[in-house]
Amino acid sequence: MVSSKVTLSKTIEKGIFEASAPCRVDMGGTLDIKTFYYPLRHLSPCTFNIAIGLRTVVSIHPFSEGMVKVSSKGFESAEFSIDKVPFDHPLGLIFSIASYFRAEGVHIDIKSLSPPRSALGGSSSAAVALVGLFLKIFENMNGEPFSRQKAAILAHGLEESVAGVPCGFQDQLAAAFGGVNAWYWTGKAGGPLFKRKAVIEKSSFKEFENHFLLAYCGIPHESKNINSRWVNQFISGKYRSEWKEIVTCTKKFVEALSLKDYKKASEFMNRELSFRTKMTPDVLDDMGIKLADIATANNCGARFTGAGGGGCIWALGNAVDIGRLKEEWEEALKEREGACLLDSKIDSKGIIFT
Repeated sequence: MVSSKVTLSKTIEKGIFEASAPCRVDMGGTLDIKTFYYPLRHLSPCTFNIAIGLRTVVSIHPFSEGMVKVSSKGFESAEFSIDKVPFDHPLGLIFSIASYFRAEGVHIDIKSLSPPRSALGGSSSAAVALVGLFLKIFENMNGEPFSRQKAAILAHGLEESVAGVPCGFQDQLAAAFGGVNAWYWTGKAGGPLFKRKAVIEKSSFKEFENHFLLAYCGIPHESKNINSRWVNQFISGKYRSEWKEIVTCTKKFVEALSLKDYKKASEFMNRELSFRTKMTPDVLDDMGIKLADIATANNCGARFTGAGGGGCIWALGNAVDIGRLKEEWEEALKEREGACLLDSKIDSKGIIFT
């Protein structure tokens, strides 16, 4: 590998030092974890997600020789020598990426349009943006083309290596590729890790946005707790029939949405949510429960994002129902400071470089 210090210095001089990637909302998450999709492979499990225009921007700047500094809104800036960067730090994922690329003498600055710890996959989008930026720098030096898939796979591998729990793969894929997609987990040894299906084509994104709503519930989430419980339950043999139903709901949801049958899609969305709340009632907090109930009353589907337990809720339905739901959600969100509707524009680009 070319010396990262020399490469980064030359790159910054040329003005190529920034990348960004989108966050996502999802359904069928957890099925993108190996613990689940290997034993469930006979059911062809998939995860659905929508890349949204709440981007995470990562930039790199020159810094003290031998040191790595990371700054991100919502966290205290931290700096360490390249050989002592802590992976258990709140910014440990970013430090692990710097360590992998031996990126010393850099200040990594992260700016996100999504609320901190909002369960929109912000940390994964930051990881994909940073990994992608380093890959583009190094591979351009070697004359190799940039690969979105490689950026997603490496970002996921590094995140899982420091997380302390199994991690899903869908966040990185949404960040790298953008769009509205279903990701099918093959579970094949030596085969492709996943297969991608575009559920809504780019030409229909603007129309689709009339059927989609996103809200931040006002409190951050902690994904490790709920994800760990799902993993531990599944490993112990609990709720296996419920997980099979979740696979079915997600696949049926994708089929209905592909046909733009929003009413049918919303029904499978709510059914999937019912199985999740049965296994982990606290996957929705009080505000989440209220928003989900309002959505159901307005013939819409509702789903927490990521592993829930705070963060965001998104809704899907016919345009007229979503228009009515927007007004009722806005009123309900006034009850909690910081809770609000978020921009729900669809992102078609995935990772980009500036």
